[in-house]
Amino acid sequence: MNHITKRSIDSLGYNFIAPEYLPEGKDEYHLRNIQNRSGIDYRELTAWEIEVLVRNRNTSDNWNKILVSDAFDPELVKNCKFFGLVRIGKLEACFLEYHNLRMPVGLYNSTIISCDFGDNVVVDNVNYLSHYIIGSEVILVNISELATTSAAKFGNGIIKDGESESIRIWLEICNENGGRKVIPFTRMLPGDAWLWSKYRDDEVMLEKFKAFTQAEYDVQRGYYGKIGDRTIIKNTNIIKDVWIGSDAYIKGANKLKNLTVNSSAEAPSQIGEGCEMVNGVMGLGCKSFYGVKAIRFIMASHSQLKYGARLINSYLGNNSTISCCEVLNSLIFPSHEQHHNNSFLCAATVMGQSNMAAGATIGSNHNSRSPDGELIAGRGFWPGLCVSLKHNSKFASFNILAKGDYPAELNIPVPFALISNDMANDQLVVMPAYWFMYNLYAIARNGWKYNDRDARIEKEQRLEFDALAPDSIHEMVNAVDLLCLYTGKAHAKQTGNTGKQDSWYIKTGKKLLEANDPVIDTLEILGEGFENSDRKVILIKVQQAYTIFLDLVTYYTTGQLINYIQVNNISSFPSLKRSVHFTNRIKDWLNVGGQLIPVAEVMKFRKQVHTGKIKSWDDVHQFYKIQGELYDEYKLAHALASWSVISGISGNRFNAACFKDLLVAAVRTKEWLTKGIYESREKDYTNPFRLMVFDNKEEMEKVWGRLEDNSFINLQKKELKDFKKTVNRLITDFRL
Repeated sequence: MNHITKRSIDSLGYNFIAPEYLPEGKDEYHLRNIQNRSGIDYRELTAWEIEVLVRNRNTSDNWNKILVSDAFDPELVKNCKFFGLVRIGKLEACFLEYHNLRMPVGLYNSTIISCDFGDNVVVDNVNYLSHYIIGSEVILVNISELATTSAAKFGNGIIKDGESESIRIWLEICNENGGRKVIPFTRMLPGDAWLWSKYRDDEVMLEKFKAFTQAEYDVQRGYYGKIGDRTIIKNTNIIKDVWIGSDAYIKGANKLKNLTVNSSAEAPSQIGEGCEMVNGVMGLGCKSFYGVKAIRFIMASHSQLKYGARLINSYLGNNSTISCCEVLNSLIFPSHEQHHNNSFLCAATVMGQSNMAAGATIGSNHNSRSPDGELIAGRGFWPGLCVSLKHNSKFASFNILAKGDYPAELNIPVPFALISNDMANDQLVVMPAYWFMYNLYAIARNGWKYNDRDARIEKEQRLEFDALAPDSIHEMVNAVDLLCLYTGKAHAKQTGNTGKQDSWYIKTGKKLLEANDPVIDTLEILGEGFENSDRKVILIKVQQAYTIFLDLVTYYTTGQLINYIQVNNISSFPSLKRSVHFTNRIKDWLNVGGQLIPVAEVMKFRKQVHTGKIKSWDDVHQFYKIQGELYDEYKLAHALASWSVISGISGNRFNAACFKDLLVAAVRTKEWLTKGIYESREKDYTNPFRLMVFDNKEEMEKVWGRLEDNSFINLQKKELKDFKKTVNRLITDFRL
């Protein structure tokens, strides 16, 4: 039976805060008065204004509770019912226009309960408007219900005075069993979500994070909903307990409940037709259109949901787009793309710059006795058409999977690899360094594209978009050892020289690979621990991958040195050698929400949380800022250590001739990269199966544009030219 309460009509619009939750000496408007920052001086109605209002078919339980500004025009208020304290700003005889919607300023045909209005608002046919503070030049048209309750939390996972812990909202990210759940809050960054979900054995830190979140907000009841200046809401059904920033645009939504919609003049947010969004936070510049369903979610700034997308129990990182498909229980770092109706992503941590193709099914096949599996994918994760993956699986940076139903769990430690399910031969095939062999245009353009599309206004976390960075370089160095190990084992098997220590196999494999020995082409090189099955894992093009990884580590290190020289105005090689430090100990790094941070710094951070040195989310975000400022320094040290390990050259052997060799090798690699970028795109212009849809070259160029005019390729050519100039100048200035 529905429990319906009857109360006196005289109480409608009053007692918003129950007496037991009202602070001593305060009235029910004390928080409202703090929230209303319009600066408008309100006064009581004159007798003439009341007469005009009555004549225009308006009613009020108490006309003395209607307060207005000196510029109030009663002729612009018609057929409204007022209850409780209502304060109205300037009303002028004009109309507001937005996207061809033209509405006269004023309040019309609405029921209004205890609200504040800024100047020159439009309120027309709002059936129920309760407990909102509304800014200036706001348009509210054709809304069934727009209301705030006294315990509203606006999407944040907090509890108010007198509420039990059981009603707190959690986001069950990364795993369906709730074992990595986090509490959402308006300012939550991707790094916050990752740190909170990752270190589940650190109970002290988890409790501190919970306390940080609760301390973000006042536990008092009685906060009003807010609608910022110049926001437009039209043709919408239910909006309940929603805080909306300025310059937002909401049209045709079905239901919005318990949300914060961050929006500003610089980064307006939008919600479109048919959307249903409950228990969540939208960041600045976010967009949701056309039948989106989002429940228990956070959309970081400048992310989008479109075309029936479903986002449930998930965090969507900045500058990401999800359309059509379904995403559940996932933590997605910035710059994620997923566009297809039959894509499914569940219980995953996807570390950014990722793309989900049509038919990709990530995590639907639970192969344990409960839905507690998960998947972790490094930056650049790209499952191809109709890929199906099982939990648990883990992938290194920039792994791409060819079409296929992968039958077992995967753990792929080598970066930039193409992974293929060879059903005909019942084996898994892995090609390390695939991107640099066959699709340099795509891998190079992705880094440029993501950086160009980073629309964040406040870049609290320093995101890494370059494919060559500490995470991928670290994986390359480890992959070099693995390739040597597996090559050595394959050769030993072929020659009957098995039973050795791994160090012997690595030494043997390295000798073969460094010599580019033709025997390598005759070996069946097998990966170990890549797949949870008894079938073979075949590594192909190992010689090419080995050489590419060594060249890229060298090129990357040289780039870091050149950057250091330029930033610090180093004028000679002796000055350079004195100011940089070599070590053969490579520090591990973590991807903390798209920001790369050394493991040691994260461990130090955790200790500071324990000791109370870090005592709020402001302090956590300051940690990100400091790490961002130190990033170039840490990155250089990591690059030098990585190069020292793969080259065998220690700091005392780093001389002028060695530095010159580095510079010359870097130019050679840059030339190869630039040529590869051009040639990988040129293939599209020469492939007969690509060209067969055109009658002639002119038609093709009208559709695709001329290859010679490709702006990204021309940018790469210019960068190569500038790089050569820089290197030549260094060789001259440093007298190398």
